[in-house]
Amino acid sequence: MKKLTQALPFFIALLIVGVMVSCTEKGPHTNPEVKFEATLTGANEVPPVTTSATGRMEGVYNKETKKLTYTITYSGLTATAGHFHSGNSWEAGPVVYNFGSTLNSPISGSWDLNQQQENLLFSGLLYANIHTAVNKGGEIRGQVNMVDFNAWKASRK
Repeated sequence: MKKLTQALPFFIALLIVGVMVSCTEKGPHTNPEVKFEATLTGANEVPPVTTSATGRMEGVYNKETKKLTYTITYSGLTATAGHFHSGNSWEAGPVVYNFGSTLNSPISGSWDLNQQQENLLFSGLLYANIHTAVNKGGEIRGQVNMVDFNAWKASRK
């Protein structure tokens, strides 16, 4: 009985350590990819443009590589230029990334963002803009927004 009484604290301590080790959580699995989208219309231009053209931007941003991979589809226009601009939805902002010279729909590409550009993306301060010969300032435009804010918020833990 005496040996059991002496060994009991050791086994209790061993049990406590075992429980503590098994309860150690490495944290939730975080997905490094965040989805973004934009709906491009003439009404979103500043000032608004009357057009039947429409477009859509879909993108995935990888937080580890800091790369935005995007596809922009549009119809009803002949594009002469295309860019991501910085700015709120009510203002015309400067170009921060050029889509390149191949502007046939769909426009696909990837963009390596710096920290300032990443901040603009996650703050909703980027927009996609397609320009035409008739509307040199832009014919259709759409603010780039996160598809699922709650999923992104959970991934930041």
